[in-house]
Amino acid sequence: MSELAGKIALITGAASGIGLATSELMAAAGATVVMADLDQEAGNNAAASVERSGGRAVFHRLDVRDAQACSALVESVVERFGHLDVAFNNAGISGSTSLTEDQGLELWQRVLDVNLTGVFHCLVPQLRAMRAAGKGAIVNTASIAGTGGAAGAAAYSASKHGVIGLTRTAALEYAKHGIRINAVCPGYIETPMTVGDRSIFTGPHLDRAVSAAPMRRLGRPQEIAEMVLWLCSDRSSYVTGGQHIVDGGVTASC
Repeated sequence: MSELAGKIALITGAASGIGLATSELMAAAGATVVMADLDQEAGNNAAASVERSGGRAVFHRLDVRDAQACSALVESVVERFGHLDVAFNNAGISGSTSLTEDQGLELWQRVLDVNLTGVFHCLVPQLRAMRAAGKGAIVNTASIAGTGGAAGAAAYSASKHGVIGLTRTAALEYAKHGIRINAVCPGYIETPMTVGDRSIFTGPHLDRAVSAAPMRRLGRPQEIAEMVLWLCSDRSSYVTGGQHIVDGGVTASC
């Protein structure tokens, strides 16, 4: 598989879960992958793992809440490699499960700062770099929580609705520049956010997540990565501005 041969891909939230799976898949498809994450140790280990598997990867620590750092990273990628072809803006946090009145402004702001403003911070310099090149493909991680309501997750749901709106607007603006921009909307996926140490799902919550899917299981990060790879490849050359749901059928009855 070499559909991304010679391409440079930038992935945020790349140290674990969907970001790591996508890094591995894109590297296997021939891309040089710039892996960015807040977790320095996990990110270094992840990039080393990709390299041991025969891929090309470098790691950069990045806090997507820092607009200057996001711009500097894109600039350094273009300076080092000459171009940026693919970007996957995937960094995100879940917040906590509680009624809207109990979410609190601090939680609200923290979730939106990472999930929505963080995507914007990355997207802007990516668009500038790709517009200069006259081509590119960008995927932003939204969620099925961004396509409807999500009881107990007001901040998270609002942030993902925002990602979809930002994605669709940018897609309209930049299609004429040869840049395709899409959102991927995962359902309940087996990542550290859902089943690991950082999970907000425990016991009954996790059982309900599994039973909500007609396929009666959590999705795998690799299944989201396959969608992202397709959206970033020439196979989806006429696809832009979409919200692409990968949820095991959860939203089919909505």
